[in-house]
Amino acid sequence: MDILGATLRVCVADLESAIPFYERLAGGPALRFERGGVSVAAVGCFLLMSGPEAELELLRKVAATIAVADVDEAHKVLTELGADVIAGPVPTPVGRNLIARHPDGTVYEYVDRRRT
Repeated sequence: MDILGATLRVCVADLESAIPFYERLAGGPALRFERGGVSVAAVGCFLLMSGPEAELELLRKVAATIAVADVDEAHKVLTELGADVIAGPVPTPVGRNLIARHPDGTVYEYVDRRRT
């Protein structure tokens, strides 16, 4: 499995006021989208999220987002290593993802850029 990078997940109260700071910090513009009632801005290695507290509470349980070359391959490797795939693989606006709980209990999102 090729790990291409990781994204730090940041829940913010006000997305619009947070974006300029992270754009300046990361040196690039935010890519904005909506997902399940949550407003999201991807800025460099940061994934800013804002929305209803019930949705954010669930999102906070995921430690980080890990970019991989192929979610199907990640699913196979994770399962072989004893991780529990708790959601996915499913399509997203930019590719596919899955959520996995590692044997130590930490939960991660794995994403690829392959469109289905």
